[in-house]
Amino acid sequence: MNSCLKCLLAGLLALLTQAAFAQATDLGAASDFALLSAAPAGGGAVTCTRGSITGDVGSSGDLASVVLNEGCTIAGATIAPVSAGVLDAFNDAYDALAAVPCDETLTGTLAGVTLSPGVYCFDAAAALTGVLTLRGGSNATWLFKIGNTAVGGLEATDFTVAMVGDACNVTWWSQAATTITRGYFKGSVLSGAGFTATGTETTGSTFDGQALAKAGVTTTDMTVTGCEGGGRGGKAKSKCNQGVGNGPENCDPGNSNQDGHGSNPFVGSPRSNDELGGTPGNPGRQGGNNK
Repeated sequence: MNSCLKCLLAGLLALLTQAAFAQATDLGAASDFALLSAAPAGGGAVTCTRGSITGDVGSSGDLASVVLNEGCTIAGATIAPVSAGVLDAFNDAYDALAAVPCDETLTGTLAGVTLSPGVYCFDAAAALTGVLTLRGGSNATWLFKIGNTAVGGLEATDFTVAMVGDACNVTWWSQAATTITRGYFKGSVLSGAGFTATGTETTGSTFDGQALAKAGVTTTDMTVTGCEGGGRGGKAKSKCNQGVGNGPENCDPGNSNQDGHGSNPFVGSPRSNDELGGTPGNPGRQGGNNK
């Protein structure tokens, strides 16, 4: 086989793999959640102590199953119980990712490793630490599958993901539980059991992505910034503080006073009174956009 044909086949295989990955990571109705506990039979529970969450928080349990302890703030909606459609969407995506073929099997902690876009697998558990560098274009995607052929979960301790671009283009699929301790983690996690992320009170730890799990979700001393529209090329979710004049936010505050031009706050008449940099202080304007 000549070299040109080999290159063509390699390129086609890469495109097919990326297409399969993109389809598998379509979270659908579950896409807007920064944290989601999708435990079966209404057993979901989300607990946050200190730290902050930017994005929606959901649980298959009732509203009392979402506990925001001292110093934990959330910029987003709290939805419990979530709909059956949300649970189905998460489970479908989880199962689809399990079937995505691997480009390469990894071992070790990934400390000091640089990886180009692709699908990377750990046969069983993964214990990660140090700095992993991801290098690729703005639309590049990475999928890490933990426990691909045997029981195993993701454990990341003092682990940092370094990359230029959207953290939500990185997906971590874990066959078992996921535990993140300190560090600066990037990527969205779909966990086959519980999800736990713990920082320290004195040293900031960040989680940029989504944590969606088949059991409980717990964060402590963590700054969590979710994805918009399910990540995968989306942007970090930034909720508007609707009803409070706080300057232009560059986002739709929730269609509080639309006039038929759709959800884009920069089309047609002004929306919230501070959306286009106007003077704040009248968040409760009634009657839509009075002209």
